[in-house]
Amino acid sequence: MNVLVTLGVYLLLVNAIGFCLMGIDKWKARRGAFRVPENTLFIIALIGGSLGCIIGMYTFRHKTRHWYFVYGMPAILIIEAALLAWLYFFSPFHIKIM
Repeated sequence: MNVLVTLGVYLLLVNAIGFCLMGIDKWKARRGAFRVPENTLFIIALIGGSLGCIIGMYTFRHKTRHWYFVYGMPAILIIEAALLAWLYFFSPFHIKIM
């Protein structure tokens, strides 16, 4: 299987998980149930799900009053995008798209 397809599927899944976790945590917060730990949300963002977490934050209006989410999640996304750009353009490993 192509490396880019594998990476794309991975990113799609981890972002969907990040989005869903934001929705589940909001649902649990409204009901006073056991919550998803904030560390878990940041770990999902760090392993590639930052875009899904950001979209989930604003879709469900969840964690938008916490400065470390409002600034932290986009910072993680920028760092991940810069890392991907570096890997694509400057990495010693050559990635063939086609």
